[in-house]
Amino acid sequence: MPRHPLTAASRRTARFPMADAATPDTTAETLTFPKGFRWGAATAAFQIEGSTSEGGRGESIWDVFTRTPGLVIDGSNAELAADSYRRYRDDVELLAGLDADDYRFSISWPRVQPGGTGPANEAGLAYYDRLVDELLTAGIAPVPTLYHWDLPQELEAAGGWLNRDTAYRLAEYAGLVVDRLGDRVQRWITLNEPAMTTLQGYALGSQAPGHALMMGSLPTAHHQLLAHGLVVAAIRERGDAEVGITNNHTLMVPASDAPADQFAAGAFDLIYNRIFADPVLTGAYPDLSGFGLEAMPGLEDGDLELIGAPIDFYGINFYNPTLVAAPSEGSEFAAAGLPFEPVEFENVPTTGFDWPIMPETFTELLVSFARDYGDRLPPVVITENGASFPDEVVGGAATGAVHDERRIDYVDRHITAVRRAIDQGVDVRGYYLWSLTDNFEWAEGYTQRFGLVHIDFETGERTPKDSYAWYRDRIAASRG
Repeated sequence: MPRHPLTAASRRTARFPMADAATPDTTAETLTFPKGFRWGAATAAFQIEGSTSEGGRGESIWDVFTRTPGLVIDGSNAELAADSYRRYRDDVELLAGLDADDYRFSISWPRVQPGGTGPANEAGLAYYDRLVDELLTAGIAPVPTLYHWDLPQELEAAGGWLNRDTAYRLAEYAGLVVDRLGDRVQRWITLNEPAMTTLQGYALGSQAPGHALMMGSLPTAHHQLLAHGLVVAAIRERGDAEVGITNNHTLMVPASDAPADQFAAGAFDLIYNRIFADPVLTGAYPDLSGFGLEAMPGLEDGDLELIGAPIDFYGINFYNPTLVAAPSEGSEFAAAGLPFEPVEFENVPTTGFDWPIMPETFTELLVSFARDYGDRLPPVVITENGASFPDEVVGGAATGAVHDERRIDYVDRHITAVRRAIDQGVDVRGYYLWSLTDNFEWAEGYTQRFGLVHIDFETGERTPKDSYAWYRDRIAASRG
Protein backbone atom coordinates (compact mmCIF):
# COMPACT_ATOMS: atom_id res chain seq x y z
CA MET A 1 0.00 0.00 0.00
CA PRO A 2 1.55 3.33 -0.99
CA ARG A 3 2.68 6.34 0.89
CA HIS A 4 2.82 9.70 -0.86
CA PRO A 5 6.36 9.58 -2.22
CA LEU A 6 7.46 13.18 -1.91
CA THR A 7 5.83 14.44 1.25
CA ALA A 8 5.99 13.31 4.82
CA ALA A 9 2.63 14.07 5.27
CA SER A 10 -2.25 -8.30 -30.62
CA ARG A 11 -3.54 -8.50 -26.64
CA ARG A 12 -4.28 -11.87 -25.02
CA THR A 13 -7.86 -12.74 -24.08
CA ALA A 14 -8.39 -11.95 -20.40
CA ARG A 15 -9.99 -14.38 -18.01
CA PHE A 16 -11.52 -11.56 -16.07
CA PRO A 17 -15.02 -12.24 -17.44
CA MET A 18 -16.02 -9.77 -20.11
CA ALA A 19 -18.38 -7.38 -18.35
CA ASP A 20 -21.77 -6.78 -19.86
CA ALA A 21 -22.11 -3.40 -21.52
CA ALA A 22 -23.03 -0.96 -18.77
CA THR A 23 -26.26 0.98 -19.19
CA PRO A 24 -25.48 4.66 -18.63
CA ASP A 25 -26.81 5.83 -15.29
CA THR A 26 -27.24 9.57 -15.01
CA THR A 27 -26.95 9.52 -11.23
CA ALA A 28 -24.30 6.76 -11.07
CA GLU A 29 -25.74 5.78 -7.69
CA THR A 30 -26.91 2.29 -8.66
CA LEU A 31 -25.64 -0.49 -6.44
CA THR A 32 -25.30 -3.05 -9.22
CA PHE A 33 -22.21 -3.65 -11.32
CA PRO A 34 -21.83 -5.38 -14.68
CA LYS A 35 -22.18 -9.16 -14.60
CA GLY A 36 -18.85 -10.84 -13.90
CA PHE A 37 -17.36 -7.92 -11.94
CA ARG A 38 -15.02 -9.37 -9.31
CA TRP A 39 -14.75 -8.28 -5.68
CA GLY A 40 -11.98 -8.95 -3.23
CA ALA A 41 -9.51 -7.66 -0.68
CA ALA A 42 -5.75 -7.18 -0.77
CA THR A 43 -2.80 -7.70 1.59
CA ALA A 44 1.00 -7.91 1.45
CA ALA A 45 3.21 -10.61 2.95
CA PHE A 46 5.54 -8.45 5.04
CA GLN A 47 2.62 -6.47 6.40
CA ILE A 48 0.54 -9.40 7.63
CA GLU A 49 2.48 -12.66 7.89
CA GLY A 50 4.74 -12.09 10.89
CA SER A 51 6.94 -15.09 11.77
CA THR A 52 9.84 -13.34 10.09
CA SER A 53 12.42 -15.86 11.30
CA GLU A 54 10.36 -19.05 10.94
CA GLY A 55 10.28 -21.71 8.25
CA GLY A 56 13.67 -20.88 6.79
CA ARG A 57 12.70 -17.38 5.74
CA GLY A 58 15.63 -15.16 4.80
CA GLU A 59 16.17 -11.52 5.64
CA SER A 60 14.61 -8.75 3.58
CA ILE A 61 15.42 -5.07 3.22
CA TRP A 62 12.42 -4.35 5.44
CA ASP A 63 13.78 -6.48 8.27
CA VAL A 64 16.94 -4.37 8.18
CA PHE A 65 14.99 -1.12 7.86
CA THR A 66 12.79 -1.84 10.89
CA ARG A 67 15.86 -2.57 13.05
CA THR A 68 17.37 0.83 12.30
CA PRO A 69 16.47 3.28 15.10
CA GLY A 70 14.28 6.18 14.06
CA LEU A 71 13.13 4.84 10.69
CA VAL A 72 9.80 3.34 11.83
CA ILE A 73 7.67 5.95 13.51
CA ASP A 74 6.68 3.84 16.54
CA GLY A 75 9.87 1.78 16.68
CA SER A 76 7.94 -1.41 15.87
CA ASN A 77 8.69 -4.34 13.58
CA ALA A 78 6.73 -6.96 11.67
CA GLU A 79 7.62 -10.03 13.75
CA LEU A 80 3.95 -10.51 14.65
CA ALA A 81 2.04 -8.16 12.31
CA ALA A 82 -1.36 -9.81 11.75
CA ASP A 83 0.11 -13.26 12.51
CA SER A 84 -1.20 -14.54 9.18
CA TYR A 85 1.61 -17.06 8.71
CA ARG A 86 0.00 -19.03 11.54
CA ARG A 87 -3.58 -17.78 11.17
CA TYR A 88 -4.06 -17.84 7.41
CA ARG A 89 -7.13 -20.05 7.80
CA ASP A 90 -8.74 -17.27 9.86
CA ASP A 91 -8.06 -14.85 7.00
CA VAL A 92 -9.62 -17.20 4.44
CA GLU A 93 -12.66 -17.59 6.68
CA LEU A 94 -12.98 -13.80 6.81
CA LEU A 95 -12.79 -13.62 3.01
CA ALA A 96 -15.43 -16.32 2.71
CA GLY A 97 -17.63 -14.32 5.07
CA LEU A 98 -17.45 -11.42 2.60
CA ASP A 99 -18.35 -13.77 -0.27
CA ALA A 100 -15.23 -12.42 -2.00
CA ASP A 101 -14.39 -13.64 -5.49
CA ASP A 102 -10.64 -13.01 -5.24
CA TYR A 103 -7.87 -12.60 -2.68
CA ARG A 104 -4.90 -10.53 -3.71
CA PHE A 105 -1.98 -11.43 -1.45
CA SER A 106 1.76 -11.33 -1.99
CA ILE A 107 4.38 -14.04 -1.85
CA SER A 108 7.41 -13.28 0.27
CA TRP A 109 10.52 -13.58 -1.89
CA PRO A 110 12.83 -14.25 1.12
CA ARG A 111 10.43 -16.89 2.42
CA VAL A 112 10.61 -18.77 -0.90
CA GLN A 113 14.22 -18.01 -1.87
CA PRO A 114 15.98 -16.77 1.28
CA GLY A 115 19.00 -15.15 -0.33
CA GLY A 116 17.38 -14.18 -3.60
CA THR A 117 19.28 -16.85 -5.55
CA GLY A 118 19.52 -20.61 -5.62
CA PRO A 119 16.94 -23.30 -4.94
CA ALA A 120 13.57 -22.74 -3.36
CA ASN A 121 12.96 -23.10 0.36
CA GLU A 122 10.52 -26.01 0.62
CA ALA A 123 8.92 -24.74 3.84
CA GLY A 124 8.17 -21.40 2.20
CA LEU A 125 6.56 -22.93 -0.86
CA ALA A 126 4.60 -25.32 1.34
CA TYR A 127 3.08 -22.39 3.23
CA TYR A 128 1.76 -20.86 0.01
CA ASP A 129 0.60 -24.32 -1.12
CA ARG A 130 -1.58 -24.46 1.99
CA LEU A 131 -2.87 -20.93 1.55
CA VAL A 132 -3.80 -21.47 -2.11
CA ASP A 133 -5.52 -24.76 -1.35
CA GLU A 134 -7.46 -23.20 1.53
CA LEU A 135 -8.64 -20.38 -0.74
CA LEU A 136 -9.74 -22.72 -3.50
CA THR A 137 -11.60 -24.91 -1.04
CA ALA A 138 -13.49 -21.79 0.07
CA GLY A 139 -14.30 -20.89 -3.54
CA ILE A 140 -11.96 -17.88 -3.61
CA ALA A 141 -9.54 -17.31 -6.48
CA PRO A 142 -5.93 -16.63 -5.42
CA VAL A 143 -4.34 -13.60 -7.08
CA PRO A 144 -0.70 -13.57 -5.90
CA THR A 145 1.64 -10.62 -6.30
CA LEU A 146 5.15 -11.95 -6.85
CA TYR A 147 7.00 -8.87 -5.59
CA HIS A 148 5.60 -6.51 -2.96
CA TRP A 149 8.72 -4.68 -1.76
CA ASP A 150 10.41 -7.43 0.31
CA LEU A 151 13.70 -7.66 -1.59
CA PRO A 152 16.11 -10.23 -0.09
CA GLN A 153 18.81 -8.35 1.78
CA GLU A 154 21.60 -10.26 0.03
CA LEU A 155 20.45 -8.80 -3.29
CA GLU A 156 20.34 -5.32 -1.80
CA ALA A 157 23.93 -5.80 -0.65
CA ALA A 158 24.77 -6.49 -4.29
CA GLY A 159 23.15 -3.24 -5.42
CA GLY A 160 19.44 -3.95 -5.09
CA TRP A 161 17.29 -2.42 -7.80
CA LEU A 162 20.20 -0.26 -8.90
CA ASN A 163 21.71 -3.50 -10.17
CA ARG A 164 20.26 -4.75 -13.46
CA ASP A 165 20.90 -8.33 -12.37
CA THR A 166 18.14 -8.04 -9.75
CA ALA A 167 15.57 -8.10 -12.57
CA TYR A 168 16.85 -11.50 -13.69
CA ARG A 169 16.87 -12.77 -10.13
CA LEU A 170 13.20 -11.83 -9.74
CA ALA A 171 12.33 -13.75 -12.90
CA GLU A 172 14.21 -16.79 -11.59
CA TYR A 173 12.34 -16.64 -8.28
CA ALA A 174 9.04 -16.16 -10.10
CA GLY A 175 9.70 -19.31 -12.08
CA LEU A 176 10.13 -21.28 -8.85
CA VAL A 177 6.79 -20.02 -7.57
CA VAL A 178 4.87 -20.54 -10.79
CA ASP A 179 6.29 -24.05 -11.18
CA ARG A 180 4.88 -24.88 -7.76
CA LEU A 181 1.55 -23.04 -7.74
CA GLY A 182 0.76 -22.58 -11.42
CA ASP A 183 -1.48 -25.65 -11.60
CA ARG A 184 -3.93 -23.81 -9.29
CA VAL A 185 -3.25 -20.10 -9.79
CA GLN A 186 -4.73 -18.62 -12.93
CA ARG A 187 -3.93 -14.94 -12.37
CA TRP A 188 -0.61 -13.37 -11.38
CA ILE A 189 0.59 -9.85 -10.59
CA THR A 190 4.28 -9.29 -11.31
CA LEU A 191 5.17 -6.29 -9.13
CA ASN A 192 3.42 -3.93 -6.77
CA GLU A 193 3.92 -0.18 -7.11
CA PRO A 194 7.42 0.12 -8.57
CA ALA A 195 6.99 3.89 -8.31
CA MET A 196 7.08 3.70 -4.53
CA THR A 197 10.20 1.57 -4.49
CA THR A 198 11.92 4.13 -6.70
CA LEU A 199 10.59 7.32 -5.15
CA GLN A 200 10.41 6.35 -1.49
CA GLY A 201 13.02 3.62 -1.27
CA TYR A 202 15.75 5.05 -3.48
CA ALA A 203 14.99 8.74 -4.15
CA LEU A 204 14.03 9.96 -0.67
CA GLY A 205 14.99 7.16 1.69
CA SER A 206 11.69 7.22 3.57
CA GLN A 207 11.15 3.51 2.91
CA ALA A 208 13.45 0.50 2.61
CA PRO A 209 16.19 0.28 1.56
CA GLY A 210 16.51 3.91 2.65
CA HIS A 211 18.63 5.55 -0.06
CA ALA A 212 18.30 9.27 -0.81
CA LEU A 213 19.52 9.44 -4.42
CA MET A 214 16.84 11.76 -5.86
CA MET A 215 17.10 11.58 -9.69
CA GLY A 216 19.89 9.03 -9.29
CA SER A 217 17.16 6.58 -8.37
CA LEU A 218 15.79 6.37 -11.92
CA PRO A 219 17.67 3.18 -12.89
CA THR A 220 15.63 1.37 -10.24
CA ALA A 221 12.45 2.26 -12.14
CA HIS A 222 13.76 0.75 -15.32
CA HIS A 223 15.15 -2.36 -13.65
CA GLN A 224 11.81 -3.04 -11.95
CA LEU A 225 9.94 -2.68 -15.24
CA LEU A 226 12.50 -4.94 -16.89
CA ALA A 227 11.80 -7.45 -14.12
CA HIS A 228 8.11 -7.17 -14.91
CA GLY A 229 8.79 -7.99 -18.56
CA LEU A 230 11.01 -10.92 -17.68
CA VAL A 231 8.43 -12.32 -15.27
CA VAL A 232 5.67 -11.98 -17.87
CA ALA A 233 7.83 -14.01 -20.25
CA ALA A 234 8.52 -16.63 -17.57
CA ILE A 235 4.80 -17.04 -16.86
CA ARG A 236 3.94 -17.24 -20.56
CA GLU A 237 6.51 -20.00 -20.98
CA ARG A 238 4.79 -22.03 -18.30
CA GLY A 239 1.19 -21.91 -19.46
CA ASP A 240 -1.72 -19.65 -20.27
CA ALA A 241 -2.38 -17.96 -16.93
CA GLU A 242 -3.29 -14.30 -16.91
CA VAL A 243 -0.65 -11.80 -15.88
CA GLY A 244 -0.61 -8.09 -15.12
CA ILE A 245 1.18 -5.45 -13.08
CA THR A 246 -0.03 -3.18 -10.29
CA ASN A 247 0.92 0.48 -10.48
CA ASN A 248 -0.23 3.15 -8.07
CA HIS A 249 -1.53 6.29 -9.71
CA THR A 250 -2.69 9.69 -8.57
CA LEU A 251 -4.48 12.46 -10.42
CA MET A 252 -2.27 15.52 -10.59
CA VAL A 253 -4.16 18.73 -9.87
CA PRO A 254 -2.33 22.02 -10.67
CA ALA A 255 -2.38 24.41 -7.73
CA SER A 256 -3.48 27.25 -10.02
CA ASP A 257 -3.87 28.27 -13.64
CA ALA A 258 -0.41 29.82 -13.56
CA PRO A 259 1.86 28.34 -16.26
CA ALA A 260 4.48 27.39 -13.67
CA ASP A 261 1.96 25.35 -11.67
CA GLN A 262 0.54 23.77 -14.81
CA PHE A 263 4.04 22.77 -15.87
CA ALA A 264 4.82 21.44 -12.40
CA ALA A 265 1.76 19.17 -12.42
CA GLY A 266 2.75 17.82 -15.83
CA ALA A 267 6.32 17.18 -14.71
CA PHE A 268 5.24 15.33 -11.57
CA ASP A 269 2.72 13.33 -13.61
CA LEU A 270 5.57 12.19 -15.83
CA ILE A 271 7.77 11.07 -12.92
CA TYR A 272 5.03 9.52 -10.79
CA ASN A 273 2.60 8.10 -13.36
CA ARG A 274 3.83 8.01 -16.93
CA ILE A 275 7.34 6.61 -16.42
CA PHE A 276 5.72 3.51 -14.93
CA ALA A 277 2.65 3.23 -17.17
CA ASP A 278 3.88 4.23 -20.63
CA PRO A 279 6.53 1.52 -21.11
CA VAL A 280 4.09 -1.22 -20.06
CA LEU A 281 1.19 0.09 -22.14
CA THR A 282 2.95 1.64 -25.14
CA GLY A 283 6.42 0.07 -25.20
CA ALA A 284 8.13 3.46 -24.87
CA TYR A 285 9.22 5.87 -22.15
CA PRO A 286 7.88 9.43 -22.17
CA ASP A 287 10.15 12.27 -23.22
CA LEU A 288 12.57 12.91 -20.34
CA SER A 289 14.42 15.82 -21.91
CA GLY A 290 12.77 18.24 -19.49
CA PHE A 291 14.82 16.51 -16.80
CA GLY A 292 18.01 16.74 -18.84
CA LEU A 293 17.90 13.08 -19.92
CA GLU A 294 18.14 11.82 -23.48
CA ALA A 295 16.97 8.34 -22.50
CA MET A 296 15.89 6.37 -19.46
CA PRO A 297 18.96 5.44 -17.40
CA GLY A 298 19.73 1.72 -17.68
CA LEU A 299 17.82 1.19 -20.92
CA GLU A 300 19.36 -1.41 -23.25
CA ASP A 301 18.38 -2.78 -26.65
CA GLY A 302 15.47 -5.17 -26.41
CA ASP A 303 14.30 -4.01 -22.98
CA LEU A 304 11.23 -2.15 -24.18
CA GLU A 305 10.03 -5.13 -26.19
CA LEU A 306 10.05 -7.15 -22.99
CA ILE A 307 8.46 -4.44 -20.86
CA GLY A 308 5.76 -3.67 -23.41
CA ALA A 309 4.74 -7.27 -24.07
CA PRO A 310 0.93 -7.67 -23.92
CA ILE A 311 -0.61 -8.20 -20.50
CA ASP A 312 -4.09 -9.40 -19.61
CA PHE A 313 -5.04 -6.72 -17.10
CA TYR A 314 -3.65 -3.51 -15.66
CA GLY A 315 -3.83 -3.07 -11.89
CA ILE A 316 -4.43 0.44 -10.55
CA ASN A 317 -4.00 1.38 -6.89
CA PHE A 318 -5.63 4.68 -6.00
CA TYR A 319 -6.01 6.53 -2.70
CA ASN A 320 -6.07 10.27 -3.35
CA PRO A 321 -5.25 13.04 -5.82
CA THR A 322 -2.17 15.25 -5.52
CA LEU A 323 -2.10 19.05 -5.62
CA VAL A 324 1.07 20.26 -7.34
CA ALA A 325 2.74 23.66 -7.49
CA ALA A 326 5.98 25.07 -8.77
CA PRO A 327 8.65 24.58 -6.10
CA SER A 328 8.78 27.27 -3.46
CA GLU A 329 12.02 29.10 -2.87
CA GLY A 330 14.24 27.23 -0.43
CA SER A 331 12.21 24.02 -0.47
CA GLU A 332 13.83 20.59 -0.71
CA PHE A 333 12.34 20.26 -4.17
CA ALA A 334 13.91 23.47 -5.38
CA ALA A 335 17.21 22.48 -3.77
CA ALA A 336 17.11 19.17 -5.64
CA GLY A 337 16.43 20.94 -8.93
CA LEU A 338 12.96 19.45 -9.27
CA PRO A 339 10.32 21.50 -11.11
CA PHE A 340 7.41 20.52 -8.83
CA GLU A 341 6.31 20.45 -5.20
CA PRO A 342 3.25 18.66 -3.79
CA VAL A 343 1.18 20.95 -1.59
CA GLU A 344 -1.91 20.49 0.57
CA PHE A 345 -5.50 20.93 -0.52
CA GLU A 346 -7.48 23.39 1.58
CA ASN A 347 -10.89 22.64 3.12
CA VAL A 348 -10.91 19.02 1.99
CA PRO A 349 -11.69 16.12 4.39
CA THR A 350 -8.78 13.78 5.01
CA THR A 351 -8.05 10.23 6.14
CA GLY A 352 -6.01 9.27 9.17
CA PHE A 353 -2.97 9.65 6.94
CA ASP A 354 -4.07 13.23 6.15
CA TRP A 355 -4.71 12.19 2.56
CA PRO A 356 -7.41 14.26 0.82
CA ILE A 357 -10.72 12.46 0.23
CA MET A 358 -11.90 13.41 -3.27
CA PRO A 359 -13.60 10.41 -4.91
CA GLU A 360 -14.51 12.31 -8.07
CA THR A 361 -10.82 12.44 -8.94
CA PHE A 362 -10.79 8.62 -9.02
CA THR A 363 -13.36 8.65 -11.80
CA GLU A 364 -11.38 11.32 -13.61
CA LEU A 365 -8.17 9.31 -13.36
CA LEU A 366 -9.76 6.14 -14.72
CA VAL A 367 -11.42 8.00 -17.58
CA SER A 368 -8.12 9.68 -18.43
CA PHE A 369 -6.38 6.30 -18.68
CA ALA A 370 -9.00 5.01 -21.10
CA ARG A 371 -8.79 8.24 -23.12
CA ASP A 372 -5.00 8.51 -23.20
CA TYR A 373 -4.11 4.86 -23.82
CA GLY A 374 -7.13 3.77 -25.85
CA ASP A 375 -7.04 0.18 -27.03
CA ARG A 376 -3.55 -0.22 -25.60
CA LEU A 377 -5.09 -0.28 -22.13
CA PRO A 378 -6.17 -3.81 -21.20
CA PRO A 379 -9.03 -4.41 -18.75
CA VAL A 380 -8.42 -2.54 -15.51
CA VAL A 381 -8.60 -4.04 -12.04
CA ILE A 382 -8.61 -1.76 -8.99
CA THR A 383 -6.02 -3.69 -7.03
CA GLU A 384 -6.02 -1.36 -4.01
CA ASN A 385 -8.28 1.35 -2.63
CA GLY A 386 -9.03 2.12 0.99
CA ALA A 387 -8.42 4.46 3.90
CA SER A 388 -6.77 4.50 7.30
CA PHE A 389 -8.53 5.82 10.38
CA PRO A 390 -7.74 5.53 14.13
CA ASP A 391 -10.12 2.66 14.85
CA GLU A 392 -10.75 1.42 18.39
CA VAL A 393 -12.56 -1.61 19.72
CA VAL A 394 -15.57 -0.70 21.88
CA GLY A 395 -16.61 -3.30 24.46
CA GLY A 396 -14.94 -6.50 25.62
CA ALA A 397 -13.19 -9.21 23.64
CA ALA A 398 -16.37 -11.28 23.27
CA THR A 399 -18.70 -8.47 22.23
CA GLY A 400 -16.25 -5.89 20.90
CA ALA A 401 -17.15 -3.71 17.93
CA VAL A 402 -15.37 -1.16 15.77
CA HIS A 403 -17.56 1.63 14.43
CA ASP A 404 -15.70 2.96 11.39
CA GLU A 405 -18.31 5.06 9.61
CA ARG A 406 -15.67 7.22 7.94
CA ARG A 407 -14.14 4.19 6.23
CA ILE A 408 -17.55 3.06 5.06
CA ASP A 409 -18.19 6.51 3.61
CA TYR A 410 -14.78 6.61 1.90
CA VAL A 411 -15.13 3.16 0.34
CA ASP A 412 -18.75 3.69 -0.68
CA ARG A 413 -17.92 6.90 -2.50
CA HIS A 414 -14.90 5.41 -4.23
CA ILE A 415 -16.83 2.34 -5.36
CA THR A 416 -19.41 4.74 -6.78
CA ALA A 417 -16.55 6.56 -8.52
CA VAL A 418 -15.53 3.27 -10.15
CA ARG A 419 -19.10 2.69 -11.31
CA ARG A 420 -19.18 6.18 -12.81
CA ALA A 421 -16.01 5.38 -14.74
CA ILE A 422 -17.60 2.19 -16.05
CA ASP A 423 -20.65 4.20 -17.12
CA GLN A 424 -18.26 6.40 -19.11
CA GLY A 425 -16.81 3.44 -20.95
CA VAL A 426 -13.81 2.39 -18.83
CA ASP A 427 -13.42 -1.40 -18.82
CA VAL A 428 -12.99 -2.05 -15.09
CA ARG A 429 -13.31 -5.73 -14.17
CA GLY A 430 -12.72 -5.83 -10.42
CA TYR A 431 -12.22 -3.98 -7.13
CA TYR A 432 -9.97 -5.13 -4.26
CA LEU A 433 -10.28 -3.21 -1.02
CA TRP A 434 -7.14 -2.40 0.95
CA SER A 435 -7.02 -4.05 3.32
CA LEU A 436 -8.56 -7.24 4.64
CA THR A 437 -6.96 -6.72 8.06
CA ASP A 438 -5.04 -4.05 9.88
CA ASN A 439 -1.33 -4.59 9.34
CA PHE A 440 2.22 -3.37 9.77
CA GLU A 441 2.04 -0.17 7.76
CA TRP A 442 5.70 0.06 6.65
CA ALA A 443 7.49 3.11 8.08
CA GLU A 444 4.32 4.07 9.96
CA GLY A 445 4.49 0.85 11.98
CA TYR A 446 1.21 0.13 13.73
CA THR A 447 -0.01 3.74 13.80
CA GLN A 448 -2.28 3.46 10.75
CA ARG A 449 -5.20 1.04 10.37
CA PHE A 450 -6.63 0.23 6.94
CA GLY A 451 -8.37 -3.07 7.66
CA LEU A 452 -11.92 -4.26 7.42
CA VAL A 453 -10.87 -6.34 10.43
CA HIS A 454 -9.25 -4.89 13.54
CA ILE A 455 -6.06 -6.66 14.70
CA ASP A 456 -4.77 -6.67 18.26
CA PHE A 457 -1.07 -6.41 17.48
CA GLU A 458 -0.10 -8.11 20.73
CA THR A 459 -2.33 -11.16 20.43
CA GLY A 460 -3.37 -11.31 16.78
CA GLU A 461 -7.03 -11.24 17.83
CA ARG A 462 -9.36 -10.37 14.95
CA THR A 463 -12.46 -8.19 15.34
CA PRO A 464 -14.50 -7.45 12.20
CA LYS A 465 -15.34 -3.75 11.96
CA ASP A 466 -18.66 -2.29 10.87
CA SER A 467 -17.07 -1.81 7.44
CA TYR A 468 -16.61 -5.59 7.13
CA ALA A 469 -20.36 -6.18 7.35
CA TRP A 470 -21.02 -3.18 5.13
CA TYR A 471 -18.61 -4.42 2.43
CA ARG A 472 -20.19 -7.89 2.58
CA ASP A 473 -23.59 -6.35 1.98
CA ARG A 474 -22.23 -4.03 -0.74
CA ILE A 475 -20.79 -7.00 -2.62
CA ALA A 476 -24.10 -8.83 -2.39
CA ALA A 477 -26.05 -5.78 -3.59
CA SER A 478 -23.69 -5.24 -6.52
CA ARG A 479 -24.60 -8.63 -7.94
CA GLY A 480 -28.27 -7.76 -8.15
